[in-house]
Amino acid sequence: MAQSNYHKHPILYPEAALFIAVPSHSFFPRGFLWDVGFHQLLISKWDPQLTREAVAHWLDLMNVEGWIPREQILGDEALSKVPSEFVVQHTENANPLTFFLVLEKILEQLDKPTNAPQLQDTLPFLRRLYTRLQTWFDWNKTTQAGPLPNSYRWRGRDKDTNRFLNPKTLTSGLDDYPHASHPSEDERHVDLYCWMVLASRILSSMAQLLGEPHQEYEHTYQTLSNNSLLMSLQQEKVFVPPRPMRQQLPVKRLVRSVRKAPKLQYVNALGYVSLFPFLLQVLTPDSQKLEYILKDIRDPARLWTPYGLRSLSRSDAMYMKRNTEHDAPYWRGAIWININYLALRALHHYSRKQGPYQEKTADLYQELRTNVINNIYKQYQETGYIWEQYSDSTGRGQGSHPFTGWSALIVLIMAEEY
Repeated sequence: MAQSNYHKHPILYPEAALFIAVPSHSFFPRGFLWDVGFHQLLISKWDPQLTREAVAHWLDLMNVEGWIPREQILGDEALSKVPSEFVVQHTENANPLTFFLVLEKILEQLDKPTNAPQLQDTLPFLRRLYTRLQTWFDWNKTTQAGPLPNSYRWRGRDKDTNRFLNPKTLTSGLDDYPHASHPSEDERHVDLYCWMVLASRILSSMAQLLGEPHQEYEHTYQTLSNNSLLMSLQQEKVFVPPRPMRQQLPVKRLVRSVRKAPKLQYVNALGYVSLFPFLLQVLTPDSQKLEYILKDIRDPARLWTPYGLRSLSRSDAMYMKRNTEHDAPYWRGAIWININYLALRALHHYSRKQGPYQEKTADLYQELRTNVINNIYKQYQETGYIWEQYSDSTGRGQGSHPFTGWSALIVLIMAEEY
């Protein structure tokens, strides 16, 4: 179901077919918009035609404004696995633009002389996609615009709740990763900014390949890629009536206690979101910011583990903290393979670029790749499963299983296909 600003109540989204890969058929038997790009990075190596069909199916779900639903819940089996609060989706909320990771690989393949025969199938496919990709990009650029020029903000954060230690940002894909403690229209989100850098670059390349005007996308890319731009839970107080009047005690809940009045400032959390200018290769090879990121990556007190990069620094105040009394930490320390794939992809990229950090990135690449591969192989041997995430303290698989969604990117890591 979809809720828009044009309707008082949610309405049923038009029925449509969807050809997809799902993260986990037993636990997540539905399509997720931000998962699909990671899935297709692997599938496209096996069968490019399957990837073309899957991407086209997702774009067929776009509404007239350019919004694509974050989740596709098709049928009773899928619906039975979805918490009620996720069934209704809001048409002002975006999701990471991971399609452009796949399109980037398609364009790179076309640049290779040995792949000239693929032009016959790929160019018509890109031409059919192009108008819808334009619409989707323009929708993100306008609806997710931040308070300042060339800034972006995830919509969909609940600014009125005090039930969460940190209000979730489901639209970012990193659910409970710490963002601003008090959501507001003044927020700026660096991960969304970097997704827009990637999207504008790929659209510019596509436009040139198809003979379409590319200047607007190239200008956006050049502007955004400019490197110079870049509490606690306590028991709530509940009134308890005198004993003669007491019939049933009210239930106490954990609610957020704020010790200081909020003010606008950088969110002091080091983790996956902090790495996005590096992960999506926005930083130039000589950027000093790259030096700082490499140090944070390799610091065991922060992001480095023998099993992969953890999602949130061990020194962060919200590291492995519950977001509510019922919500266990999710993106607050655990190791996720999709982000480790992006980190290895970035290290591989910078290790091939002339610059002051070339040797350092090459060493980190080899070390991190070995850690990730060894741990997933060990866990698979011991349990027989690929897992949704992995413990940063023991390396053990955790979350849902089998999870052969983006965790299957380990195959590309092993093959060094980035």
